[in-house]
Amino acid sequence: MPLKHRIAQALNQREAQGLYRRRKTLTRQASSVRQANQTQPSLNFSSNDYLGLAQDPTLIAAWQQGLSKYGAGSGASPLVTGHHTPHQSLEARLAEWLGFERALLFSTGFSANQAVLFALLEKGDLLIQDKLNHASLMEAGMLSPAIMRRFAHNDADALHKLLSQNTDENMARLVVTEGVFSMDGDQAPLADIAARCHTSQSWLMVDDAHGCGILGDEGRGSCHQAGIRPDILIVTFGKAFGMQGAAVLCSQDVAEYLIQFARHYVYSTAMPPAQAYALCTACDLVQAGDWRREKLLTLGTILEETLLPEVGLVSTATPIKPVLLGESERALTLSALLSEKGFWVSAIRPPTVPVHQARLRITLTASHSEAHVRELANHLNASFEEVQDAANPSEQPD
Repeated sequence: MPLKHRIAQALNQREAQGLYRRRKTLTRQASSVRQANQTQPSLNFSSNDYLGLAQDPTLIAAWQQGLSKYGAGSGASPLVTGHHTPHQSLEARLAEWLGFERALLFSTGFSANQAVLFALLEKGDLLIQDKLNHASLMEAGMLSPAIMRRFAHNDADALHKLLSQNTDENMARLVVTEGVFSMDGDQAPLADIAARCHTSQSWLMVDDAHGCGILGDEGRGSCHQAGIRPDILIVTFGKAFGMQGAAVLCSQDVAEYLIQFARHYVYSTAMPPAQAYALCTACDLVQAGDWRREKLLTLGTILEETLLPEVGLVSTATPIKPVLLGESERALTLSALLSEKGFWVSAIRPPTVPVHQARLRITLTASHSEAHVRELANHLNASFEEVQDAANPSEQPD
């Protein structure tokens, strides 16, 4: 089939399935946002800016100062002329704070995840992943030369069974899970998983994109909260840090190995030094942000107490609060109704989540007020009942 026809067919099919994705252009990222084609702002309950740092004046000033000191771009990949003093400072800071020998910076969490799996795994190795791991991890696993197996979500016993079936001492084994899962807001049983890995002499890698900054002492993340230290930890800066980028936390040898062999690192332009400079300030704000983390817990309690039980909110200990609805059309309808009332809550549909598990993904941030959350809950209650009534109209008398 010619490419033109294949593309048209795929787009038409996605539209017919109710799964077509469209970008929305914002004028600014904050708790209250306005789309470029709208006159009235909406309360934003779809952002991953959990600690509300994206608009923090201190962080903005730090980036402006970094631009003045170091210019706009890094100029090259890290191994050419792209590695600057702020990069070195940020890496050292992250390693000390999170308890690792080294940290290595990447431009995105997607590239960090793929860099590690592509660089470390060889033919004959065993890669075992949680079934709900991020697309970057799954894609890298499928494209790597290693044998990939998946275990049932958050099921440490299922992981143990897979490890027990592969006991070849010459086989390198890597287990990968997330600390907090982005669509469900639930947490991996990291202590149990780490114990299974230790027993089988397997390495453990944790992607803590949605946990670092939120959980643990000073926001050190899921692993610190669980009392473990994985062999490799991925943290990203596009969520709680309010910025963008990622880091791989690891041993000295692994860091040097990635510098030599990770193509995403070797052949990508380094993040701007001004960004690394500002991220050092973001680290300060995250570590000192206990009040922000406490506020998130308070807002979560208010949401759970105000929503009707039949709405289907899943209780979590993270700022990610899914409302499971099943079918995509139902999620889209509720999202549209909330949008009309001034609330931006994204409808999440397949293939991002499994079929028949479409949902509203509510995310709380420290920029929200208690009143914001109560308003959202009350409007969601009313919208849910409206959708219920439309789906089950009462019988009319003769």
